[in-house]
Amino acid sequence: MKQKKRSEIRVEDTWDLTIIYKNIDEFNEELNLFKERVKEFNKYKGRLLESGKTLLEFLELSDELEKILYKLYYYANLNFDVDTTNDNMRELVGKVSSLLTLYSESLAFVEPELLSGDYKTIEKFYEEEPNLKKYKFNLENIFRYKKHTLSENEEKLLSTLGEALSASGQTYESLTDSDLTFGNIKDENGETHEFTESNYPIFIESKSRNVRRKAFNLLFKTYSKYSHTIADTFRFNVEANTKLAKIRNYNSSIEASLYSDNISLDVYNNLIKTVREGLPVLYDYFDLKKEVLGLDEFHLYDVYASMVDEVDKNYTFEEAKDIVLEALSVLGNDYNKKLNRAFDERFIDIYNNKGKRGGAYSSSFYMRPYLLLNFEGKYGDVTTLAHELGHSMHSLYSTEANPYNTSSYKIFVAEVASTVNELLLVKYLIKKSTRKEEKLFLINKLLELFKGTIFRQTMFAEFEKKMYEEHEKGTILTSEYMNTNYYKLVKDYFGPHVKCDKLIECEWMRIPHFFYGFYVYKYAIGLSAASKIVHDIETKGESAVKKYIDFLKTGGSMHPADELLVCDVDISNPKFIEDAIEFFKEMIEEFREIYRK
Repeated sequence: MKQKKRSEIRVEDTWDLTIIYKNIDEFNEELNLFKERVKEFNKYKGRLLESGKTLLEFLELSDELEKILYKLYYYANLNFDVDTTNDNMRELVGKVSSLLTLYSESLAFVEPELLSGDYKTIEKFYEEEPNLKKYKFNLENIFRYKKHTLSENEEKLLSTLGEALSASGQTYESLTDSDLTFGNIKDENGETHEFTESNYPIFIESKSRNVRRKAFNLLFKTYSKYSHTIADTFRFNVEANTKLAKIRNYNSSIEASLYSDNISLDVYNNLIKTVREGLPVLYDYFDLKKEVLGLDEFHLYDVYASMVDEVDKNYTFEEAKDIVLEALSVLGNDYNKKLNRAFDERFIDIYNNKGKRGGAYSSSFYMRPYLLLNFEGKYGDVTTLAHELGHSMHSLYSTEANPYNTSSYKIFVAEVASTVNELLLVKYLIKKSTRKEEKLFLINKLLELFKGTIFRQTMFAEFEKKMYEEHEKGTILTSEYMNTNYYKLVKDYFGPHVKCDKLIECEWMRIPHFFYGFYVYKYAIGLSAASKIVHDIETKGESAVKKYIDFLKTGGSMHPADELLVCDVDISNPKFIEDAIEFFKEMIEEFREIYRK
């Protein structure tokens, strides 16, 4: 079917950006005003520790200008994302990008200047200027970095090296996104297609085992040809992060990475230990899959083959909306009123059009959230709607309950709210389903989610930690060394009944998250936390719902671990991960029981 132009999409099916600016003229007017107002920061340079009144004035000015900056940013980028062929919006995005740099440079003096003093000075300021206390968490967080912050000149020097220090990640992206070519592949019907990273999932999930095997071999043989280049690129990235951590007085790269979320290394280590202890459950899942697929041997290229056929069912957007609203009704009246606002007040840009960015997201700032979808009526589109609404409701609650300076939540907790919605939706549909095929399909989706998020991401987290530790001990991270270690890890995680094809040793080369610095563990923690919250809601009812809503309201007013404690998730205790693995086990048993009937 031919894609519609943006102008052919009904206004009711698009998001309403006139809430931000009525038109481009209004945008440009505020943009020019912002450029002038940024100069106001200069009068505070060298005076931040002068008095509580001065510091409060500066922080309120910073909030005011940051609000304007984000208005400009979202108006430009949201308009551009729904029509990337629009050169006017491309120009606005460029203008805002320059403003972000200007704003950052204008505030470069702030942290070094504050940290040249002592927090006791700030505590005295609270007494003389009580309104300053609303910034207490922010200021405490800045001073938490005191021993890791350098002099103003040293910070400027590191800032100028920022692009060079991140060059290895950019090089990796250029190589894997642009330069790697994989050749062609034939599908199960004998038709030839150009093979790429983006369509790899289509072929590795094929019903034809021969196609799956060819896709697996083609992908990893290609990566193996570039193993030395990718290994060097990763090693340089590890080296840059290790050096930066040392310069900033951290004991290790992982400590430096976890510090921003105030997360203990024990949380990371407990995740790996607990998941390793739960690997027999994963082995049982692979045994089930081998049985259902009817295979004599279960290879790594069989892992992504679906145990059940896709349910042939289409949903209108109205049907998807009704299903999501019903599934999430357990979260109470207030939550559902907010959900209805998303539909009634045009938070959502629903359908695909020519030039629209692919995928989906919820992009939120203090005014309101906006959801980008490319809704096509499949089951996955319904779960995506629930998922992204989770982000949006999190944003609504956090902005309503907090002043601007503590209204933004950390990425660490961002996926919790979205995954809670996703789990509630799938469980609702499983309970409601009366057809064996549909029930198996839904349970299979849950199994894939837990396998791919808790086990796979933890395996990545363990590999990344080991490589950094080895580098810090003086080991040279050659491609051979990393391949050998990765292959050993894969054999541990997949167990004795899965044939671990040797080419899988190259898989680490295609994981871009390894260039983000200890990021992947957050996925496993987030799903485990969401699973605990959903279980509490199901078993404890209103009291658990209240605690969950209170968690959504924390915004950025606490560190992530403290925020999760509000809804009884203690990430220092690995029991919530054990419980998530136990739920995975129960779903395996339920699938097996229904399948064998």
